[in-house]
Amino acid sequence: MRRSIPLLTALVLAAPLALGQNLDVPASSAARAIQAVPLPGSSMAATEASLGAPTNRHGPVGDPPITRWDYPGLAVFFEYDKVLHSVVIQGGR
Repeated sequence: MRRSIPLLTALVLAAPLALGQNLDVPASSAARAIQAVPLPGSSMAATEASLGAPTNRHGPVGDPPITRWDYPGLAVFFEYDKVLHSVVIQGGR
């Protein structure tokens, strides 16, 4: 029991420090892309309406057809014409 008191004291004193830390995210194109990520199931038309025209469109590959649209700091993957997944790219390519 005596050994656990210093450990417990250290944990109690460290908790406010761990909970009070802020995470600052730089205003990079990747950080902006996170805010603009289309929801899965959104249509290609809705994605283009909200994000504008992509910088690059990769044609469908495979079965079911998977298409990728590239935006600065963001890649959006579609299955047929619906958003399947979005990936935020470090460095904002």
